[in-house]
Amino acid sequence: MKAASLAEIKRELKHRNPEEVLAICLRLGRFKKDNKELLTYLLFEAGDEQSYIKLLKEDIDDLMDEINTNHLYYVKKGLQKIVRSLNKSLRYSGQKQTEVEVRLYFCQQIKASGIAISRHNTINNLYHREIKRIEKALSSLHEDLQADYRFELEQL
Repeated sequence: MKAASLAEIKRELKHRNPEEVLAICLRLGRFKKDNKELLTYLLFEAGDEQSYIKLLKEDIDDLMDEINTNHLYYVKKGLQKIVRSLNKSLRYSGQKQTEVEVRLYFCQQIKASGIAISRHNTINNLYHREIKRIEKALSSLHEDLQADYRFELEQL
């Protein structure tokens, strides 16, 4: 089965009554965890972006505490898990300011944790990839916000 384009889906949804659209959304939420997480964000979190940022930062803290620091291999796996989670959560938001703020916080937590970034090539690459993602998202923000975040970025 070939999937319809977004424009076709939008046209079709305009012709449906609200009860049918509600049933479609609920059915969509049943099929994949990602769909349910996106619906949760859109319904409960999208109105208050600051609380969503706070929630993401708390998730980072919890996941950083769970990392096994006995061996750099486990540190690498833990950091990769956090990055995957962040990428998914930030994709739901779609706001560059949220992305910059959360990724900056993640990099600050890595620095504060005392993880030997330079001793493991993969961890070093992961850290610098996050810095590049911050810089890319930062370039699309307003100049005043760029100046504020650039100062924090230079601290890293």
